Amino acid sequence: MWTGEIYFLAKGAGIPQFIILMTFAAHRTLSVAGALLAGLFLSSCSSQQQVEAPARLPAYHFVPGKTAVLHNGKAIPPRNAPSQVKRAIAAANSLVNKPYRLGGGHRRHYDTHYDCSGSTSFVLKEAGLLTSTRHSRLFLNYGQKGAGDWISIYAKNGHVFMVICGLRFDTTGSGRRGEGPRWRVDGRNTRNFLVRHPTGL
Repeated sequence: MWTGEIYFLAKGAGIPQFIILMTFAAHRTLSVAGALLAGLFLSSCSSQQQVEAPARLPAYHFVPGKTAVLHNGKAIPPRNAPSQVKRAIAAANSLVNKPYRLGGGHRRHYDTHYDCSGSTSFVLKEAGLLTSTRHSRLFLNYGQKGAGDWISIYAKNGHVFMVICGLRFDTTGSGRRGEGPRWRVDGRNTRNFLVRHPTGL
């Protein structure tokens, strides 16, 4: 179709046909090249939005004024922690010792059982840092890339947990799965996790 139209215009205008064809081909080549460059640029931008976690998260280490402390299984935040961080810790404390159930915390905000993403979502919602419950894979794009100063989210497809003021809040620990949300002081394998944080925290 395009060849016939180009040939007709070329005859009417007195312009050699091959010039029109070359112009059309060059235009199409430039369009393809532009699309490829745009794709590479977008791919580069997308990759810059993610930061992989280190292969292993170290065990809890107390830092005065920066880390929370554990007392009877509950976390006590530093005095100088931002209000949203204190609210997040209070929310996490309210879930300590709740049993684990896959899907727990997804159908109801206040539930009897919680899974990893349900408990993480609960804490962030109570702190005003999330509006709706998410599954683990949706935390891959939560907030900003990299670890935060106060709150960090470690996520991969299938699991998510938090570190708040140096304490890990997780549904798994000590090699056991499905224990329910607890504060943890031991290190853990974080290979293949991405790390994110709430904006400003």
